[in-house]
Amino acid sequence: MNTTFLLLAQYGAKAVIPLDVVCRDYFAPLTSPTLQRKISAGEIRLPLVRMEASQKGAKGVHVEDLAKYIDDRRAAAVKECTQLCS
Repeated sequence: MNTTFLLLAQYGAKAVIPLDVVCRDYFAPLTSPTLQRKISAGEIRLPLVRMEASQKGAKGVHVEDLAKYIDDRRAAAVKECTQLCS
């Protein structure tokens, strides 16, 4: 199954998903500012796309980067499950 295609279907074929939407759908109960802080601090390895150079400009996550993040988290979970159940 291709995570990128599923996300494109979920978000109406948008290339960049607004940060607040990503936060709501995948990082609850974090708030958007908390998610942005964790990304900036390197605690969450997810590239943040700024639509303009201004700090107040719109921020989002590219659909391929979110798909990779989800797939990486799944791989880590599968590895942990395999280690625990073996």
